[in-house]
Amino acid sequence: MSGDTQVQNPTPAPPSPSKVCLADMNPAELSAWCKTRDWPAFRGRQLFQWIHRGEDFPGMRNLPADMRARLGEIAVAQPVHIRLKRVSQLDGTVKFLFALADGNCVEGVLMHYHHGHTLCVSTQVGCRMGCAFCASTLEGCVRSLSAGEMLGQVLCANRHLREAGDPDPRVHNIVLMGSGEPLDNYDETCRFLRLLREEEGVCVGLRNVSLSTCGLVPQMRRFAGEDLPVTLSVSLHAPNDAIRRRLMPIARVYPIEEVLDASRFYVEKTGRRVIFEYALTEGINASPREAEELADRLRGLQCHVNLIPLNPVAERGLQGVTEDTVRRFQQTLERRHISVTRRREMGDDIEGACGQLRRSTLGRETKDMSEER
Repeated sequence: MSGDTQVQNPTPAPPSPSKVCLADMNPAELSAWCKTRDWPAFRGRQLFQWIHRGEDFPGMRNLPADMRARLGEIAVAQPVHIRLKRVSQLDGTVKFLFALADGNCVEGVLMHYHHGHTLCVSTQVGCRMGCAFCASTLEGCVRSLSAGEMLGQVLCANRHLREAGDPDPRVHNIVLMGSGEPLDNYDETCRFLRLLREEEGVCVGLRNVSLSTCGLVPQMRRFAGEDLPVTLSVSLHAPNDAIRRRLMPIARVYPIEEVLDASRFYVEKTGRRVIFEYALTEGINASPREAEELADRLRGLQCHVNLIPLNPVAERGLQGVTEDTVRRFQQTLERRHISVTRRREMGDDIEGACGQLRRSTLGRETKDMSEER
């Protein structure tokens, strides 16, 4: 495993309750906020542009000095900082541990592809969905992130790319597949997506964004009407309810047919195909029989299956599968005319799976504090 890179003074002091997170706001909202402070409305757009460049108040050079000083007293521009990062020696993937202003932390993964940089973004500190294969959910959900805290992860990644001298130092694609269930933080997730596409900001087209959900059916249907043309990725992981309930507690609330009906609704409403994530788990969902049943379930649905060899979580006791098992499962789906690919594995040497770095870091800190006592 490659070594950790600690970032000097990464965590700001927790803000007082009166401090406003400006990264949560769009240009019009920032302009209106400036007017309430007796500053010209055009200062709001300047603030927005600086924030989306990853700049804090002292570096906002076209703002008056007294305004910058006052802003530092009443507001927060950059609510997220890089606390720790690991760079894979295998493929250059970067795993971030992001520090939030209240002392919590979340993870992000920056992946490099020929079509540009992709960032995996977290939407909550932890997760309450309880999926059996995920480390993020082991301690439940601490809290949801604001739109500005989601945006802050993108700004940190862009800053990392600039400082690394990357010739194209910006995130091009975003996957909402870090810790948390995005549709369990519905309003802030939608606000984040709208901030992303602002032309004066980071300006990431929403067709370059994927949102992963474990299958919150009412929210899936509601999201189809938001005019946010992202790719919906549904964590299916099973061809039937009996298997899905073993892996995903949410299956006890929303049966698989309701999830698939909501997926069909999303396709009809948006014209975009749905991606089904399927983590192959030894002895549970990876046999040719399950592949045949999955093909029957998905027949006629505009979709694509993303096969994921399970990345084992020690506390869960689940096992991954062999390459032969992946290949047979994939071939069965292809023979049944189901669009399918095997997910490319990245960052295997840096605890690339969601939740692992945060959990191991907090575990070490708890141990260190105990020994100090």
